[in-house]
Amino acid sequence: MKSLIPLMAVAAAVPAGAQVVPMPVQTISGTVLDVSAQGESRRTPDIATISAGVVTQAPDAASAMRENAARMDKVIAALKRAGIADRDLKTSNISLQPQYRYANNEPPVITGYQASNNVTVRFRDIGKSGSVLDALVATGANQINGPDLGVDNPDAAMDEARADAIAKARARAELYAKATGLKVKRILSISEGSFEMPRPMPIMMRAQGMMAEAADTKILPGEQSLNVTVSVRFELE
Repeated sequence: MKSLIPLMAVAAAVPAGAQVVPMPVQTISGTVLDVSAQGESRRTPDIATISAGVVTQAPDAASAMRENAARMDKVIAALKRAGIADRDLKTSNISLQPQYRYANNEPPVITGYQASNNVTVRFRDIGKSGSVLDALVATGANQINGPDLGVDNPDAAMDEARADAIAKARARAELYAKATGLKVKRILSISEGSFEMPRPMPIMMRAQGMMAEAADTKILPGEQSLNVTVSVRFELE
């Protein structure tokens, strides 16, 4: 009876009418070859993300925040007049920091407060983003970081990169097989490593005069490389 207990437990766990199908054991009779390859797809960026904000200073905290809020309202209104949708505007940072005066052998003294408010802006028309930035400065924005250029819907491009990576891995396996007098029999496994969508180095613009002198700011999208790395295990015979 002791030998029947495990069988009864298994029978109870399997629904009526179901079949227990054992997983096939993969047997390898040839040589195993592991290959890593990187696939690439190139696209022109179609979306830009920029951080824009206002930094204000005042003798007391309430005045600094009040002035900051008033100027930020003008910045947001300018963005909406330029056609930026609510879904493409997001508050990214609000801060209030005391400003100190330091003297030798004396404790620091608060001389005022600095308020900062930043929004992340997503431009779906890169060609218009430069003129919008100029308009932001004209309405009070004095802190701009960016642009961060990218591809809004990268799925198709990433699939192209995956297909390119597999083709390169297969060609490399054929090369190794030919060099060793073998041939590729089959693929045993495929795993995807990392994928990259490189971003340009962001630029920082602070101080209103810098942008005021640069009328008709241009943002050039260029071209980006989207990369995927795959690892493929082959059996050679």
